[in-house]
Amino acid sequence: MKQSKKQVAIRPIQVRETGFTLVEIMVVVAILGILVAVGVPNFMRVRLDANEGAVRGDLRAFSTANESYRAFQNPPNYSPDIATLINQSYIDSTWTNPVNKHGYGFTYTVDASGTTYSIEANPSTPGATGNNSYCIDQTGILVRALVTGLGAAAGCAGGTPLGG
Repeated sequence: MKQSKKQVAIRPIQVRETGFTLVEIMVVVAILGILVAVGVPNFMRVRLDANEGAVRGDLRAFSTANESYRAFQNPPNYSPDIATLINQSYIDSTWTNPVNKHGYGFTYTVDASGTTYSIEANPSTPGATGNNSYCIDQTGILVRALVTGLGAAAGCAGGTPLGG
């Protein structure tokens, strides 16, 4: 019996290179670019809304603190300045530098007799830190406007009152 030798054909091993093609990478970069273009304006709007919400809360807290201060004065007068309210613990120390609080600058004005006041908040960078200006006075009514100059010693002048 004769044994036959089987010949096995040896095929070269094919090496497949793995990785992404340039086209695939470009597609991914384009998709990421679209997501960023859609997401950034939404993020900026959320930031603006958060700043404005914080400022409205700060103004209401300031109004309450100033009313509390007034109640303990004889005769009843509003605080002559923000520092007095801080020093007597009616408001916290974040009011020490009200030039840039939540992206807003605050201006406190009180009349000479101490019977009326206003505190106005204006965006430090309009369109980036806030869109609206706000003011609250001795009436406790918070008003909003797109322009500055709402606050005066006699109270807030102009603006749209905001509810509760």
